[in-house]
Amino acid sequence: MTNDPHALFRDWMEEAKASEPNDPNAMALATVAADGMPSVRMVLLKGHSDEGFAFYTNRESRKAGELAGDPKAALLFHWKSLRRQVRIEGAVTQVPDSESDAYFASRSRDSQIGAWASEQSRPLDARSTFEARFEEMQQRFEGGDVPRPPHWGGYRVAPERIEFWQDRAHRLHERRLFVRERDGWSEGLLYP
Repeated sequence: MTNDPHALFRDWMEEAKASEPNDPNAMALATVAADGMPSVRMVLLKGHSDEGFAFYTNRESRKAGELAGDPKAALLFHWKSLRRQVRIEGAVTQVPDSESDAYFASRSRDSQIGAWASEQSRPLDARSTFEARFEEMQQRFEGGDVPRPPHWGGYRVAPERIEFWQDRAHRLHERRLFVRERDGWSEGLLYP
């Protein structure tokens, strides 16, 4: 068994890609509002390295506003088919523009246009308003590349704690907790 939580995560993610029917990279992202109220939603992991776990969003969204006010987050991966989950807590920073540009360029054209059309987390009078915006953006960028919107980019959660949870018989689950220290990671086993 590895003592490197990033290597263990990569192994578990590869297993999840082989067994999960949909979105093995789906993760719950929890943030906290200025009034202390927690908020959670599903996002997709779009990059993982020893630096952390990256996702992308509209930087004018509720989650982005909460991260600007309190740049810490918790993530949760749950792979039901494997009976496993991974919990991550840490500080959040914006990824460099060059990384956001590269990821944005890899998205489908319609997803790129959708990023321009969406005013994420803001109320709409009707879905048709959003669809009309999408059509306007299709016309705006017709025949050319779609640049990354200035209000859209990535965030990286730099883990301070990573917990790996494995279901076991009789609810005698196995939990491995890694905590970042100055010179690496300390590890401990937790009990249910």
